[in-house]
Amino acid sequence: MPRTGGAASPKADLFVGLMSGTSLDGVDAVLADFSNGAISVLGHAAAPFPTSLRAELLALNTPGGNDELHRAALAANALARAYAQVTADLLKLTSVPASSVRAIGAHGQTVRHRPLEFDGVGYTLQLNNPALLAELTGIDVVADFRTRDLAAGGQGAPLVPAFHRALFSRPDASVGVLNVGGISNLSLLPASNAATGTVLGFDCGPGNALLDHWCQAHLGQPYDQGGQWAASGKVLPDLLKRLLAEPFFGRQPPKSTGRDLFNPTWLAARLQGLQADPADVQATLTELTASACAADVVRHGQDVRQLVICGGGALNAHLMARIAALLPGIDVISSEERGLPPQQVEAAAFAWLAHAAIQRQPGNLGSVTGARGARVLGAIYPA
Repeated sequence: MPRTGGAASPKADLFVGLMSGTSLDGVDAVLADFSNGAISVLGHAAAPFPTSLRAELLALNTPGGNDELHRAALAANALARAYAQVTADLLKLTSVPASSVRAIGAHGQTVRHRPLEFDGVGYTLQLNNPALLAELTGIDVVADFRTRDLAAGGQGAPLVPAFHRALFSRPDASVGVLNVGGISNLSLLPASNAATGTVLGFDCGPGNALLDHWCQAHLGQPYDQGGQWAASGKVLPDLLKRLLAEPFFGRQPPKSTGRDLFNPTWLAARLQGLQADPADVQATLTELTASACAADVVRHGQDVRQLVICGGGALNAHLMARIAALLPGIDVISSEERGLPPQQVEAAAFAWLAHAAIQRQPGNLGSVTGARGARVLGAIYPA
């Protein structure tokens, strides 16, 4: 179990992990210590994106804009500055000098994810300027985690199941770990003392991305706090059926997705001709996320006894209740109950991946991504 809080040990092995996910709400940063052979999270800092940067990152998720290369390069610079500021805030909070940190793991902001398409390799694109981040912080940066897995024939995602195994697996039972960010992804971890069993992991579909879009469009709020608006509406069965007819939900893993598929245009096409209370649509979108995730647990994790939920979705009480209701007999909990708050898990994962890269240890699992084997992930940008 991870330890949170506290001071670094005299022989600390410190890494910063940074995460800005598909929810586009901002940056989370953790300071993690690996000196005891396990991860200890010593501190957490977060900062929202400036409105202009969030709008530009969202726009760059959609192809066809003017001068995209120029805008993407400038957005990457702005993102690196945001990363540098939240890193400085984190180190000030924990009273740790930059010189004591071995590396920063910085995933960047995914704006395209098309693995295995077009030419058999496809591509994945995360906006980032790790060289600028290294310059601004004076700390080595590990970035570009996905492309090595793609080069080996994999999806390049999800990257967190190996970390989930290290953090959340139990000797006595199979565990599922569901991260609900903009997109939801599931890790299925066999009992660690079992003689057989393979870690599986894949994207389930939309997490918060469509919920946040609908809330912003109709309430002018960035998200549905606690799922209260969704809870005030009723699920529309015909709309839910139409949404769940998306072929992605029926695909076998390995599989991954993003805003390339689940975006406002996708939603608008399925709402065409529908006259409905916006609260009912929000309730149905919440049920879509819950149903898709629960169905994947049932389909691929038949022996799972506990489902640990992290990411922003773990703070949505209505969504948590719906997932639990769809999975009777499974203990559905927040990652907080396993020692790490939901908003820190993915940032901690990229600290873990940076540590693995520095140690020249693999960060992927072929059983998850479909890659031809284990690979060291990430490129190192020296300070």
